[in-house]
Amino acid sequence: MSPLSSAARRWLLQQARAAVEAAGCRQAYRVPEIPPELGPEDRQELERPQAAFVSLHKRGKLRGCVGHVAFDTPLRRVVAEMAQAAALDDTRFPPVKAGETPDLEIEISVLSPLFPIRPEQVTPGVHGLAVRQGWRRGLLLPQVATAQKWDAERFLTETCRKAGLDPEAWKQGAEVEGFTAEVFGEKDDL
Repeated sequence: MSPLSSAARRWLLQQARAAVEAAGCRQAYRVPEIPPELGPEDRQELERPQAAFVSLHKRGKLRGCVGHVAFDTPLRRVVAEMAQAAALDDTRFPPVKAGETPDLEIEISVLSPLFPIRPEQVTPGVHGLAVRQGWRRGLLLPQVATAQKWDAERFLTETCRKAGLDPEAWKQGAEVEGFTAEVFGEKDDL
């Protein structure tokens, strides 16, 4: 995937915002067609099946984060769907209410495909991690390690915890995969 243009990023953030506002009012959101002012390269990237996460922050604290890791849905749709899911379906938080949507900041993470990675290859802030063992799976975005100031070992340990595994599972046969992400949000200068 090529990096998204500023115009494509802005359009995705607008769709995510509209989807979150609709979710706050308990309304469905239908993603509009890509506007003609976005060029053919943007249209191609927005229609490409992609994996993505949408994170909601309120006053600097996480308020919801849901993602889709399969590459089976066009980016323009997966962002809107994950925005609604982050607002309503993240079980760590109550559903977003209409009155709080103006206080939410939206961040989108467009993921690369997952790839095998050895622990010594993990670079916090560059790589996101997915850990799997049996039916348990956990995933942390690259920006989590940066925000928490974790080194690679702590990042691996916390990803195992997220999966509900023993914190040392990454040393004991759990499958570890890495990915990169193109991360942008409403507070960025696009």
